[in-house]
Amino acid sequence: MGEISGFQLGVIGALFLSVASSVSIVICNKALMSNLGFPFATTLTSWHLMVTYCTLHVAHRLNLFESKPIDTKTVVLFGMLNGISIGFLNLSLGFNSVGFYQMTKLAIIPFTVMLETIFLKKQFSSKIRLSLFLLLVGVGIASITDLQLNFLGTVLSLLAIITTCVGQILTNTIQKRLSVSSTQLLYQSAPFQAAILFVSGPFLDQCLTKKNVFAYKYSPVVLAFIILSCLISVSVNFSTFLVIGKTSPVTYQVLGHLKTCLVLGFGYTLLHDPFTERNLIGILIAIGGMGLYSYFCTQETKKKQGDLSLGSQIKDKETAALLAGVLQDKENHEVKKSNKDSLV
Repeated sequence: MGEISGFQLGVIGALFLSVASSVSIVICNKALMSNLGFPFATTLTSWHLMVTYCTLHVAHRLNLFESKPIDTKTVVLFGMLNGISIGFLNLSLGFNSVGFYQMTKLAIIPFTVMLETIFLKKQFSSKIRLSLFLLLVGVGIASITDLQLNFLGTVLSLLAIITTCVGQILTNTIQKRLSVSSTQLLYQSAPFQAAILFVSGPFLDQCLTKKNVFAYKYSPVVLAFIILSCLISVSVNFSTFLVIGKTSPVTYQVLGHLKTCLVLGFGYTLLHDPFTERNLIGILIAIGGMGLYSYFCTQETKKKQGDLSLGSQIKDKETAALLAGVLQDKENHEVKKSNKDSLV
């Protein structure tokens, strides 16, 4: 029972860390890109991953965690896939309207459910599917304003959805099947994610912004925000792997839409972004869907734990009955032997 409580506390802590760090970095990056005019998102992400790796390397040298070797091919392919998915998401944003990009992010949940159902044989109850539907409708109402389609943007969005879903499913699967922690997996894969984005980032950013990251004039304020963004990213990357490992890719995506709602709220409160009744209605529907998802997941988890506990009790009773039978047979045998000895 204590192990279950400790696990639940760990999940709550991971969820809180993910929400707090993600909302913080979104606000920081919004100030950096919108207010200070630093538009190089992909290159910035590569710096995030390099700082994350360096931080984990220092932590490893200080014996704060043990590194566990993972098959090189698995780590390289996994790291490259995650790096490519980030690149496709940024390209999707660059070649599509903001509304279509939000649709792309919303599509990740149903696509993940489909992949897990087909390839991992995971079952999603009708209640869970209903709560996810409400969530997606709410976020769609709150965040989607325009839908402009184009062929290249649609292809990039499809590639972004596929690579993101597969990457997040692998994040969960690798941790469980290879018995590695989120920290160990992130430590092993971060260099490969950083490398592919560091090489491709300046080129992608120049295609999207028509500006060169190396020709940009870095003021002290911009440098300060870049450093702050990189420091927050350590917590973001760590909590991402932690949440997916402790829960599931779908739960992580649900959490991501909670962050979207919080960012909309903070944007209105702190940055005075426009906020309408439609935003409010959408956020309320989304929060309702999240609440139902959390409740149904908790109920199903309790039911599974109850079934496991009942099965364990039945097994214990059967074992006890079997032992009692063996002891009784032994005792009867000894009585018969004693009777024979007395007759002799």
